Amino acid sequence: MSSSTRGHFGLAILLAALATIGPFSIDTFLPAMPAIAKTLAVSPVQMQQTLTVYLLAYAVMMLWHGSISDAVGRRPVVLVTTLLFGVASLGCALADNLGTLLLFRALQGLCGGAGLVVGRAIIRDKLDGVAAQRLMSQVTMLFSLAPAFAPVVGGWLFQAFGWHAIFVFMALLGFVLFALCWFTLPETHHHSLRQPLQTKSLLANYRQVAGRREFQLLTAAVSFNFAGFFLYIPSAPVFLLQHLHLRPDQFLWMFGPSVLGIMSGAYLSGRMAGRVAPPDIVSRAYVIMFTAALLNLLYNLLAPQLSMPWAVLPLALYTMGMSLAAPSITLNLMDQFPALRGTASSLQGFFQTMMSSIVAGALAPLVWGSPLNLAVTMMLLLVLGFGFRMAYRRRIKQLARH
Repeated sequence: MSSSTRGHFGLAILLAALATIGPFSIDTFLPAMPAIAKTLAVSPVQMQQTLTVYLLAYAVMMLWHGSISDAVGRRPVVLVTTLLFGVASLGCALADNLGTLLLFRALQGLCGGAGLVVGRAIIRDKLDGVAAQRLMSQVTMLFSLAPAFAPVVGGWLFQAFGWHAIFVFMALLGFVLFALCWFTLPETHHHSLRQPLQTKSLLANYRQVAGRREFQLLTAAVSFNFAGFFLYIPSAPVFLLQHLHLRPDQFLWMFGPSVLGIMSGAYLSGRMAGRVAPPDIVSRAYVIMFTAALLNLLYNLLAPQLSMPWAVLPLALYTMGMSLAAPSITLNLMDQFPALRGTASSLQGFFQTMMSSIVAGALAPLVWGSPLNLAVTMMLLLVLGFGFRMAYRRRIKQLARH
């Protein structure tokens, strides 16, 4: 392995670790949510606000992470947010009422997206074309381990030490990443490319990025694709504990296969880079996702009783297609704005996370009472994502003719 390859893989590990803050903030405490609700004397729907508040704060701050990093550099943003995330997690551990917990969950959300947003910009700062897609795929493969480990770690900590230990673990994660970045993360955004951090300039940048129709369509496509799987994340306590009668320490049954799907899709994306055109990669990914959504729907329609592993295998296939499509679409989004990659990454993350917050706070509670309703909703979300992607392709063809 060449020194350049080793360096890129080391960077991939660090960027993937930074990106894990998001899924660890969501998935680690899922097994303990019923117990936390009981301790704080709140209902399951009120407890769901801990996800919704986190995601809303996460989405809003995503609008700033990339823009701030475009102005002051990538490294300062990562250092400040990892440190504050550790502090916020300690606050969650010490919370003795829902209001306090929501306050510190919001602070977690304000910091949780920086690693993902800034990490994408770092990749595009350092690499172009096929090399960027391969590194993006490596980061996705490594990052995808987090959703599998997070609920398992959370279930183990909850069973052994109680739910407070879950947030102490998150705090340690934040502080360890702060130390690693302090000593190893380079600055990749050259001073000559920095954008002024002024409200007028920021609004102009946002209008420039968000106003482009191609960006709107691709962002909607990737957001609905992800929502088709994310629907099952806030629904996991009901889907696994009530419908499949699993224990809090058995969440790996759902998250393990799904993560294997994400890793498989990312691996295929990296292998196809430079060999298969990105639009063709995305088309193949949609075939996989529609096959998975159809199998999920048929199983829930025809099976007399849900059983493992058949109830979760379609989710694994879906995540493989979702992960196969994501690197090509993400790079396409950022390449539309070479001087505003951080801003483009922020806006894409904002819209996707706002979609996730709507799914967690409004859609999931409406449908999680029935596995069939979950399967139907997954299919509908995928159809919407595919529709936006087709609209994007028509738009590109129209522009090419003119």
